[in-house]
Amino acid sequence: MAISLQKGQRVSLDKVAPGLKAAFIGLGWDVNVTDTGNDFDLDTSVFLLGANEKLISDKHFIFYNNLTSPDPEQSIKHMGDNLTGAGEGDDEAIIVDLRKVPAEVQKLVFVVTIHEAEQRGQNFGQVRNAFVRLVDVESKKEALRYDLVEDYSVETALIMAEIYRKDSEWRMNAVGAGYQGGLQALLDRYM
Repeated sequence: MAISLQKGQRVSLDKVAPGLKAAFIGLGWDVNVTDTGNDFDLDTSVFLLGANEKLISDKHFIFYNNLTSPDPEQSIKHMGDNLTGAGEGDDEAIIVDLRKVPAEVQKLVFVVTIHEAEQRGQNFGQVRNAFVRLVDVESKKEALRYDLVEDYSVETALIMAEIYRKDSEWRMNAVGAGYQGGLQALLDRYM
C-alpha cells in the first residue's frame, strides 16, 4: 500500500521501496469547470540540479521539447505532453532510472506549470485533485503519493516534489510550493 505524504514530508526511497531501481513519476490534475474562454494546458517539467542547487546545463531541463536527460544512458525520460489533461489517472509522467542518474545530478525537481497562464487568465485555483506519485517500474506498485490540498489561487507554477541524494541514498520530499510568474519564475530560480 502506498504511503501518503504530507506537505514538507521527506522519506527514504530505500525504506519505502526497498530495491527500487527505476521510478515512474506520475503527475495528475483536474480542471474545475470554469469559463476562462481558453483550454487549460498544464505541463510537467524536471529540473536536474547539481550540488549548488542550480541547473547543471540547459540540457538538464527536461520538458515537452527536451524529453530525455543528456547522459548517454538517458536515465530520465519525459513520456510526452498531454495537451488536455482529460481522463483519469496520470496526466504526464517521467521515468527515472535511479541506478543510472549521473553523480553530478544531486536533485530532481518535479514541477507543473500552466502554459500561457497570464494570457489566458488562468491559475492553480482553477485546478483540483493535483497529485504526484512514485511507482516502482518493476513491480508496478505505487510506493508514495502526495495529494495537494491547498488552494493556489494566484499561482501559475507549482513545485510538486523533489527526489534528491542524501547520505548515498535517494529520498523524496513532498514540496507543494506555488509561484507566480509561471515557468519563467522557476527558470529564474534554478538558472
